[in-house]
Amino acid sequence: MKIIALLIILMAFPAWLKSQDVITGQVVEEKEEGNTPVAGANIYWANTTIGVSTNTKGEFEIKRNNEHTKLVVSFIGHQMDTIAIDENIKHLEITIQRGRELDEVNVTARQRGTYISRANPITTIEITSNELCKAACCSLAESFETNASVDVSYTDAATGAKQIQLLGLSGKYVQMLTENMRSAEGPAKVYELDHVPGPWMESIQVSKGAASVTNGYESLTGQINVEYKKPEQSEKFFLNGFTSSSGRIEGNANKSLNIGEKWSSTILAHASTDTRKHDHNNNGFLDEPYTNRYILMNRWHGRLSSNIFLQTGIKFLNEERTSGQKKFNRSISPSQQDAYGIIIDSKNIEAFLKASYTFKNDPESSIALVQNYSHYDQNSIYGHRYYDIKQNYFATNLILNSHFGEPKKQQYTIGIDHIYNNLNEELTGDLTNIFAEDGSRTHHVKGAYLQYKWAIPKKITLLSGIRADHSNHYGAFITPRMHLNYTPNKHWSIRASAGKGYRTPYALAENNNVLASSRNIYIDKNIDLEEGWNYGINIARYIHINNKELIINAEAYQTRFKNQLIIDMDQSAREIHFGNLNGRSYSNIFQVEASMEVIEGLEMLAAYRLNRAKTTTNERLQRNALQSRYRSLFNVSYLTPKSKWQFDFTAQVNGSGRIPTTKENPVNYQQPQSFNSYSIFNSQLTKFIGNWDFYLGVENIGDFTQNNPIIAADSPFSNHFDSSLIWGPVMGRKIYFGFRFNIDSP
Repeated sequence: MKIIALLIILMAFPAWLKSQDVITGQVVEEKEEGNTPVAGANIYWANTTIGVSTNTKGEFEIKRNNEHTKLVVSFIGHQMDTIAIDENIKHLEITIQRGRELDEVNVTARQRGTYISRANPITTIEITSNELCKAACCSLAESFETNASVDVSYTDAATGAKQIQLLGLSGKYVQMLTENMRSAEGPAKVYELDHVPGPWMESIQVSKGAASVTNGYESLTGQINVEYKKPEQSEKFFLNGFTSSSGRIEGNANKSLNIGEKWSSTILAHASTDTRKHDHNNNGFLDEPYTNRYILMNRWHGRLSSNIFLQTGIKFLNEERTSGQKKFNRSISPSQQDAYGIIIDSKNIEAFLKASYTFKNDPESSIALVQNYSHYDQNSIYGHRYYDIKQNYFATNLILNSHFGEPKKQQYTIGIDHIYNNLNEELTGDLTNIFAEDGSRTHHVKGAYLQYKWAIPKKITLLSGIRADHSNHYGAFITPRMHLNYTPNKHWSIRASAGKGYRTPYALAENNNVLASSRNIYIDKNIDLEEGWNYGINIARYIHINNKELIINAEAYQTRFKNQLIIDMDQSAREIHFGNLNGRSYSNIFQVEASMEVIEGLEMLAAYRLNRAKTTTNERLQRNALQSRYRSLFNVSYLTPKSKWQFDFTAQVNGSGRIPTTKENPVNYQQPQSFNSYSIFNSQLTKFIGNWDFYLGVENIGDFTQNNPIIAADSPFSNHFDSSLIWGPVMGRKIYFGFRFNIDSP
């Protein structure tokens, strides 16, 4: 009944808003051949920020404002005009004239590659395409090399699966979004960082702490949202080629098209392959998987009218991933060869639809329907084990955005959403040391939410939200969240946040890399919904030095779990246990960073983060295993005058950490109880020539790798084989070369 009532309210809003009094009109420019409509002209009430822009026909509608009687019309290169409005005026025909032309003036400034929005109450790091070009950035997994907040590491030393870490916790607690649409839960997350090509991305937003309730209940430590290139903003044509000393060859391309006046489209393509098998440490196992990957995406944007906008698209993925011993041959059945092999073949189809309606008499109010679908199919082999999984995921979200009074002061969002996730697992072959029930299931979650934003512009912003969800497995639960941003003056910005988050656990489906081990695997029955609270504070100081701005950010966050899926490797070197939290689990992080354009073209960033994350494993509260206790980062980027050359250098120092005990193993298969701090250095040189960019870089300049990342690599079918104790890089120095070519849209 509550959902039906909410729908009635949503449908009633357009009729109510349409009844408001509006002024319509058209803006034209007088030319010799006649009057020409002016698109993009600004129409606003004098001495306010309340306004609209004209459409492609020069037409506009603006809500009448009883407190103001003068309407201002402005457009670049034209004289500004102010019109007195009385209660009898319903329609305006406005003719604007060109202003006095000035001599050419060139204003140059280097756009920051990474910045934090001062107005957003949620601490959100904006990573632009400029920042992504500072490194190889072949995929989302490689997009954070110059970022101080996000770490990327391998989940194990055999499969090549990568995971991010934010606020001292695994990326499982970060909600992944694609253009603010939820990504599929479970198995698709294991390799998703490699399935987003870097050159396809327009930008990335990293939100820390409890995020907006409009995107779901899942965010415990934050959200990472990826924005793909869009037809109206991307290059008319773009081509990227890449090759590296590891034998990797990759190509990316995108093409934008305009179809008539209302539709535009973009086609994005990716292909990559490995031509060489590397065994840097001579242990017989590949350092990185041998991968063939093809991805294709087509998206459409339709401006059906001045207030109806439609987006839709489809994405295809096909990947063949081969790892294990170098002598393994994927074309021969594993049972007919003595080599240990890993095969992970993935196919994925994703589709999305976004439809939005902006109310004609109130451009600050809109209603939108967002839907996305994913079909994921994975067939994998780990030695003599076979693991197949199929997933169908569907999410839908109906959203109303509106306001009370002046839009910039009071805004609200209400909506309803639904998630359907059907998962089928099949585990066969040698299962002598696996003790788990079938993880197949169908999960439904229905939810409703309300979010309210109150602001004193440029001073205080309060964002509060609450959502209620019901799961067919876990019952009903409530998610409250709140964010506050206080800006006393232009030199300070203070943010505070608090909120709850939940996560649906999929023990084996999202951790199937543990199958690349001889450990006994125990998965408890009735694993509960993960639940925790996150609290945070961020303080930013802006200091102006010789017309340059030094930005200092200091922040502290705590994530405290009420329940958590614990992956316990401390009970035994020969066992791994999945179960509900029995004790305490928390993560405290403190980070400080400073960034500045020191002189024209020279940007520098320095950051330090302290991790203090502890979890109860083997009945003891102890530091999270395989995690560095601190991390520092230094990045320098120099762009020469006239933008001909760019030099980028990044240094990372990762602190020491704990390794789960291996004392039960024979001496030659034992690991120390901790690892020492280590450093990674990366560098890149870019040359800009017209529409071409050529870049040459080196990753891991010091050639540092973890010693013996795989236990019993010489005997992979023995009881001691284990690839799970990974804390550092397994791939040594890598030299790469690439180019970018683009033809910009007019």
